[in-house]
Amino acid sequence: MWRKVRILILLLILGIAAYSNWYDQLSTTDWDETLYIGVFPIDDADNEVTRDYIARLTPDRVADIEQFLNREAHRYGVTINRPVRVDLYPPVEEKPPERDSDANLLQNMWWSLKLRMYARRAVRASGKPPPQIRVFVRYHDPSFTRSVPHSVGMQKGLVGVVHAFADRTMTRTNNVVIAHEILHTLGASDKYDPETLAPLFPIGYAEPEREPLHPQVLTEVMAGRYAIDTQTFEIPDTLDEVLVGAATALEIRWSKP
Repeated sequence: MWRKVRILILLLILGIAAYSNWYDQLSTTDWDETLYIGVFPIDDADNEVTRDYIARLTPDRVADIEQFLNREAHRYGVTINRPVRVDLYPPVEEKPPERDSDANLLQNMWWSLKLRMYARRAVRASGKPPPQIRVFVRYHDPSFTRSVPHSVGMQKGLVGVVHAFADRTMTRTNNVVIAHEILHTLGASDKYDPETLAPLFPIGYAEPEREPLHPQVLTEVMAGRYAIDTQTFEIPDTLDEVLVGAATALEIRWSKP
């Protein structure tokens, strides 16, 4: 009897979670009203450099993310005036749960659940209305960190974790990564080879019809790099060098098959 009750409760929880994920995915990609996105800074290094950088952050530092997404949405025919709104939220003291690179399927599922619970706590602590998509940006001190861990964006839970450098000269480059992870939360997939990081042709090329094909001068946002030639790939410095390709637009429902 109790075993059946436990199974029933578990199935009910799974059903609620599945419905919630389905509704989130549908409501964030119907593009009939503004989608609210919150960027939450986190002092990952906990030193003077990162504290000072975060203290000086102002809403204009994330303005180009909103401008980029709205520009591209309008290019694909989204008709509302402001498809997305990107706001800078107060810093978060608690760091997100760490993800084990060697984790198995169950461990990854548990980490995903913990991240979603963490995101809810952080939003409540902000004292501001909760955004639909939450992106937590962990700022590292570039004096001690030459490379940062891999960033992540999850459609289930509408949450992203970005690793960035606390360096004013890299603000616009950081924003390219933030935009990439935001699009992951909307259902966009990566458009690069995970082994070589080379953009995939043609879906990872901003201008796959360009003649000659190389060098590419723009970056498909989900590819992350543009091809100078068949062996050389460069990271864009700003979102002015980035666009949303046709395959990505289809995945996030800016266009139809």
